[in-house]
Amino acid sequence: MIGAMAKELKAFKVLGFDCAGRGCAAAVLAGGSVLARRAESMERGQAERLMPLIAETLKEAGLTPGKLDLIAVTTGPGGFTGIRIGLATARGLALATGIPVAGVSNFAAAAAAVPPQAREGRVLVAAIESKREEFYLQAFAASGEALGAAALVHPRDLEAFLPAGKLLLTGDAAARLLPRLKHRDAEIAAGSGSPDPAAVARLGLELWQKGEAAPPRPLYLRPPDTTSPRARKTPGVKAGI
Repeated sequence: MIGAMAKELKAFKVLGFDCAGRGCAAAVLAGGSVLARRAESMERGQAERLMPLIAETLKEAGLTPGKLDLIAVTTGPGGFTGIRIGLATARGLALATGIPVAGVSNFAAAAAAVPPQAREGRVLVAAIESKREEFYLQAFAASGEALGAAALVHPRDLEAFLPAGKLLLTGDAAARLLPRLKHRDAEIAAGSGSPDPAAVARLGLELWQKGEAAPPRPLYLRPPDTTSPRARKTPGVKAGI
């Protein structure tokens, strides 16, 4: 898309969306300004709701999918089903329109919700819900640079994983993480919760303009839950014969 790449920043129109967590959210930016934003909380039903939500957001923004310049989608971690739905939707839109797609981690999206002035003097920790005892975690410096790789961390390993110093928590698991850090100087950043789709759009655009927007891949950080099929017994036949 040479024509789209040649446009000035103010002309870029970006759709950002997320359904990796407990809901669906979409936003449209033009020139860095939010034209439309919608978000709905839900534990299930993202597959049925995401496309209508995107269509409603685009309609509010006065755009059709073909008028976009970029699509940005969260890649996880989060719910396996939600991640797959989001990526499949982004790829489908890209195939139908020829518009490029940028993947944004839910850690980066959560960190983007915290303004630079609030990070001063603290290590920012993005905590994403795993719906298990463990936490999906990644630490960021006050400058915004990631401090090491992200990981799925059990509560017993928190001290070994988290950097020294004062902590500022963000993300949809921040409230669940805080009680586990009684011996640390830690607090929750204002506005923590599910990713802002407008932030997803902005981050996607930044990656695209830097030439770092590789094809989005799922960020799971743990294998999916599977159940091995039980061995079937043939009627009238004893095991071991």
